[in-house]
Amino acid sequence: MKNELVEQVERAVDRQRLIDTAIALIEVPSPTRSAGAAADRLAEILAADGFPVQRHEADWPQAPIVLASLDSGTPGPTLQFDGHLDTVHLPYVPPRLENDTLYGSSSADMKGGIAAALEALRVLRSLDALPAGKVALTAHDHHEGPWGDGRQVRAMIRDGLIGDAVLLPEYLADPLPLAGKGLAIFQAVIRREGVPVHEVLRPPGTPDVVAAGAQLVSRLHSWNEKLERVSHPLAGHDSTFVGSLQAGEIYNQSPTECHVHGTRRWVPPTDGAAVREEFLQFIAEVAADTGVEIDVEFDVQGGAYQLDAGNSLVHAFQNAHTALTGAPLPLGAKPFVDDGNAYASLAGIPAITHGPAATGAHTLNEAVPVEELVRVAKVYALTAVEFCGGP
Repeated sequence: MKNELVEQVERAVDRQRLIDTAIALIEVPSPTRSAGAAADRLAEILAADGFPVQRHEADWPQAPIVLASLDSGTPGPTLQFDGHLDTVHLPYVPPRLENDTLYGSSSADMKGGIAAALEALRVLRSLDALPAGKVALTAHDHHEGPWGDGRQVRAMIRDGLIGDAVLLPEYLADPLPLAGKGLAIFQAVIRREGVPVHEVLRPPGTPDVVAAGAQLVSRLHSWNEKLERVSHPLAGHDSTFVGSLQAGEIYNQSPTECHVHGTRRWVPPTDGAAVREEFLQFIAEVAADTGVEIDVEFDVQGGAYQLDAGNSLVHAFQNAHTALTGAPLPLGAKPFVDDGNAYASLAGIPAITHGPAATGAHTLNEAVPVEELVRVAKVYALTAVEFCGGP
């Protein structure tokens, strides 16, 4: 990569414009399933900047996705910058800039990253640096579980509203993730017939849903020890986890329901459908052994995937990162599940999650250093040049 181009990109990133864009997005509260106003704000910013903007319902008309693009005019691949505008359901924290750090709801996860990606798009246009192909910027709702179910990304994949590769500016700056686990969120509801009753008034033989719940948790814990033997050199190992067990209204009441809520994670190359089938069979065995009814919701948030280290997107990204910092990123795995899992496992396109070294995601204390947003904008611009056919 030419030093002249790197220097041009570094000069072209407008720090204040990037900050203003991030604040404008953060100013609009957007809990999952209610990101329509934030999508409208992003579309307005893009249109004001002169980018052609499309809106597509993508199976959620309350918040049509935003799609903008920069076309070089020369045939070539399309690199997609993709981000979610929705946030977890926590009290809204307004944006503020303090000590060169941006705070507020979604500053880290991930409107700050979306603003950086948009700044990269502006830089590419101002420098006329895209040698071939296109860069598409997409943003959507329905990311954060359990409120969202990923329907908009799946609809984008179904309708062909995607690129040949995708960068996602989530809050992961290091390492470069070449693999990621699949994730399902489960909720098992254990039920018995009848109504809640005082413990001393229980009819003989009344099933104990709390005991059944405790047995389910214990057996899941034992199963987890076996799952840990299913491993991957980058992604780690399979697991199941219980984070919540709830039952009853008072200490001496025999309840009719017990809720067990947790996760099931798996490494590549295991398929999510096979994991679901295995989990449902496990639950059926517990139900048969305890004499209770167990209904299960098993919502797959994203499939497991692995990228080839020699993939053209990995090559382009590492060249860009080296040009900016003097060294490539170490290779590793993604610790969380994001929309990149869907792009890789469902669409079959290479997906790299790389964004600012931000903190406080899924808390009331989100924060992202402005310098990190600037860095991401530069990396994204240079990766696009390299991926789309740069020198």
